[in-house]
Amino acid sequence: MTELARKLRITDYFTLGWGTMVGVGWLVVMDDWLLRGGPLGGILGFAIGGAFLLPIGYVYGKLVAALPDAAGEVAYTAKVFPQSVSFATGWMMMLAYFIVCPWEAVAVGRIAAYIFPALDSMELYRVGGKPVFLPRLVIGLALTGLLTLLNYRGIRLSATFQNWTAFGTLGLFAIFVAVGVSQGAPANLPPLFSHTPFLSVLLVMQIVPYYMTGYESVTKAAEEANPEFRSQSFLTAIWMAIGVGILFYTIVIAAVAYVAPWRQLTGEKFMTAVAFQHAVGSRWIVSGILAAALLSLFKCFNGNFVASTRLLFAMGRRGLLDSRVAVVHPVNRTPSVAVLAVGVATALCMFLGDAILVPVSEVGSVASASGWLAACAAYYAMGPPPRQRIVAALGLAVGLVMILMKVVPAVPGHFSVYEWLGLAIWIALGVLLSMRARTFRNEGRVHC
Repeated sequence: MTELARKLRITDYFTLGWGTMVGVGWLVVMDDWLLRGGPLGGILGFAIGGAFLLPIGYVYGKLVAALPDAAGEVAYTAKVFPQSVSFATGWMMMLAYFIVCPWEAVAVGRIAAYIFPALDSMELYRVGGKPVFLPRLVIGLALTGLLTLLNYRGIRLSATFQNWTAFGTLGLFAIFVAVGVSQGAPANLPPLFSHTPFLSVLLVMQIVPYYMTGYESVTKAAEEANPEFRSQSFLTAIWMAIGVGILFYTIVIAAVAYVAPWRQLTGEKFMTAVAFQHAVGSRWIVSGILAAALLSLFKCFNGNFVASTRLLFAMGRRGLLDSRVAVVHPVNRTPSVAVLAVGVATALCMFLGDAILVPVSEVGSVASASGWLAACAAYYAMGPPPRQRIVAALGLAVGLVMILMKVVPAVPGHFSVYEWLGLAIWIALGVLLSMRARTFRNEGRVHC
């Protein structure tokens, strides 16, 4: 079997994990976050929700060190559970990664239109009452094509792109936050909660799994580690990604609420940029924020593209999906068919336009939490030492609570009919593809 190229180091794994996690939600849907929780509710929601992920990250670190397989959760669950559980787990995690790709492809057109308003022209149609414009669609499709080509050519090229965009984002973020906060005032912060304190924190915690998904993408590239890479460093990269992710989200929420009266700006497009422009009184800071957002978008898109293609490749290799997606390019040593499949699927989903932005985060949260729960349950069933088993049980409980927060009707902020519909369509598609793969396997045995 042809191996994937082994070229990744700990820095690459950190930028993959953190870069996959942090996209442009902090720019595009900041108003949604603050309307859910207010400044303090948003900060506590991301801080508490992020901290709850540390035991899950620990479990992933242990699992990937023992099983460096691109299948990730599929490989872990296959050790202790039936194949049906492995497939269901992998398919849900596939949704968690893949769904981000069209999200970012749509968001890049939205950001570009903020810089160049003329792009909001040539309306093609509407989805959910929101227009789809031709120029924005073309920009998103062009970015999708670029990242598809980048990942088709090789993991080292993709990792270098990821490193530059990740550290570039952090650098620009530090600059615009420092400048903006120097012009802000505590008087802008109230009200600290948009609802009651408990409900505010709860509504934000419900979306944390989606916006913090990505640290476990490290496991999907485990087979591409440099031969000198130490397996213990997987856990280091995962915890670094979670820690920096928590800091990033909490700081940006606090900064936006501090620099301008947030209640007056929640109806604004790209509230984060508007708030900082309000504080500084100059357009240049908006340019810096948008530059940081574009870099962040590129790295998040690329990171989720890497994770989803590797998972698709690994599921095909295990016979859970069509085996043709497990083809490795003989020269580039990349999962070339999986790369092309995800690229085409992303382009098709882009035609839904802005209507997918908020519902995607809701469905993605449940998909991510489902995979985390399954991984922790698998590690617990493997019978690790007592202390590690307690950590696995804690991670399992966290994953279960995160799922229940979205699917139990009595909980505020639960799934709407559109989220249930989207999830049902994804599950139905998975069942069909699984049946098709099983049919091909059976036909192969008959011919043999």
